[in-house]
Amino acid sequence: MNAPRLILASASPARLKVLRGAGLDPEVIISGVHEEGIDAPNTAELTVKLAQLKAVAVATNTPNALVIGCDSLLEFEGEALGKPFDEVEAVERWQRMRGHHGVLHTGHCIIDTQRDVWLARSAATQVRFANISDDEIAAYVASGEATKVAGAFTLDGLSGPFISGITGDPSNVIGISLPLVRMMLNELGYEITDLWRQ
Repeated sequence: MNAPRLILASASPARLKVLRGAGLDPEVIISGVHEEGIDAPNTAELTVKLAQLKAVAVATNTPNALVIGCDSLLEFEGEALGKPFDEVEAVERWQRMRGHHGVLHTGHCIIDTQRDVWLARSAATQVRFANISDDEIAAYVASGEATKVAGAFTLDGLSGPFISGITGDPSNVIGISLPLVRMMLNELGYEITDLWRQ
């Protein structure tokens, strides 16, 4: 099967970096989907629904392509947490999270617009937060990173030293699960190696 265009329906530079690090070179087309007001029975299903909305928005006008949509949320104490609204919320969130753990869910949707077929799955990784000080929290939030990312933390950025460990796939925490993407591509009839940049 001929390798189609690969498109990432996400503005996330972290997702793009993960895919490029795995030998892929997707085009980026931002979906423009607003995430507010979407409901689902649990965090995993909510991430899948958001990923589907993003992928569909881009796939509708993109023939002969594989479109990947993703969305990540942190499940913490029964609550689905996306990006903090502001720095005050980011500080409060880190004060709650430190010394505890949550589960980072990332929904994935891949649409093959050549054949009009699609798959949607969610991946989950447990994240353990170090018991960091108020000063460390203040410095991290002041960096501006916390308000730009789901859960108010990164594994591959400034808050990496504040993550004491994970159980599961690290690429999922960054925003896109490479093992899950490979399996989904296989289900759609593609080998990830066929999509490596030439």
